[in-house]
Amino acid sequence: MKQQHTDKNKLGLLTSTSLIVGNMIGAGIFLAPAALSSFGSVSLLGWVISAIGCFFLVKVFGNLSRIVPNVTGGPYAYTRRGFGDYMGFSVAWGYYIAVACANAAITVGFVSALSTFIPILSTSTLAAVSTGLASIWLLTWINNAGVRVSGGVQLTTTILKLIPLIAVAFGGLFFIKADNFPPFNNSGTSLFEVLSNTVTFTMFAFVGIESATVPADKVANPQRTIPRATMLGLTIATIVYIVGTVSVMGIIPPEQLQKSLTPFSDAAVVMWGPNARYLVSAGVAIAAFGALNGWILIQGQLPFAIAKDNLFPAIFGKENKKGVPYVGMFFSSILISIFMIMNYNKGLVDQFKFLVLLSTLSVLIPYLFSTASYFILRTRDTQLTTMEWIQCILLFVISFGYVFWAIASAGQKTIYYGFLLQMTGIPFFLWMKAKRSS
Repeated sequence: MKQQHTDKNKLGLLTSTSLIVGNMIGAGIFLAPAALSSFGSVSLLGWVISAIGCFFLVKVFGNLSRIVPNVTGGPYAYTRRGFGDYMGFSVAWGYYIAVACANAAITVGFVSALSTFIPILSTSTLAAVSTGLASIWLLTWINNAGVRVSGGVQLTTTILKLIPLIAVAFGGLFFIKADNFPPFNNSGTSLFEVLSNTVTFTMFAFVGIESATVPADKVANPQRTIPRATMLGLTIATIVYIVGTVSVMGIIPPEQLQKSLTPFSDAAVVMWGPNARYLVSAGVAIAAFGALNGWILIQGQLPFAIAKDNLFPAIFGKENKKGVPYVGMFFSSILISIFMIMNYNKGLVDQFKFLVLLSTLSVLIPYLFSTASYFILRTRDTQLTTMEWIQCILLFVISFGYVFWAIASAGQKTIYYGFLLQMTGIPFFLWMKAKRSS
């Protein structure tokens, strides 16, 4: 009976799925068709390749949630089991900073979307910063009320953000004109090069598929719920991404689309008139708000998991009465606030943009090591049949190769600084190791 009561305070299938969909579908997808149109219609193939690659990645995370059940930390926990303390810590270090940077960017996107309804947010730095800080700390407070409360917010915002996306995506199919689609390869480069660029870009839209694995001990029946929620979340996001891009590209002429700052809004105006812009703008704001809520939940769980393994200061392992790791969440929100303010300081805007670019790579590295850990942990089972060996090898090769391709296509500068970011964690790790040994 006690277990049943406990499970009621955990994330179920719907809330776990909404955590994944909500974290994946942020404000960025509303700009994606414009960014992809410069590559040409080949970008639609980029979506398909990314979706297929992520399908195998989802299978990896689903299998890992069964091999390493009820463990908080997601990619960190999996990497640590496969490669030991240092690699686990290194992956968590980069991932933690990356998510903080991403949350700051999401906050900026939220404030920008609100400016459609509150014009002063686009002209007053003080108003924009104050609104951003208020949203960060409001969601920090909500998340401190427990995973059921934050999960409820996530489910609500996910449903609300999907409404305008689905309306434009599927309603737009009736307004498509074949002449509006850009040439297949509009980039002036080889097919392989343009595919590499579009796959890297579209892959970033799928970041968040690991979300349900991070708070695994807060998920009801995680060995069953996490694989199902992850696959369901991937399916929903993929349909919205592909159908939405097809509709927007088919409604807006390519020369106009490439310059558009609000492609979904522009498509909605063609479909339903000028007032439809407000519906989509509301969707962008809700999308950003929901994504920020989900990632704040994740950011509290990660330092908690590392602290429990004695690789982070013990204070981050503290929980409140609702089972929320409040210290890690509070510290994370301070980081997000600092990074967000950087965007509104003219002297720090370039540094902020660079941090956001760097964060995208730092999220892919944990995926790479998770796939390698899957192979290591799976092959420790001496009872594997020949067919199970073949399945294990194929799943590893495809998922590892896909993530490696996305990382390699991120650009030399990004990879270089991403490596340096990982290395900055070494002194901290050595300090924690020395402290644990004393």
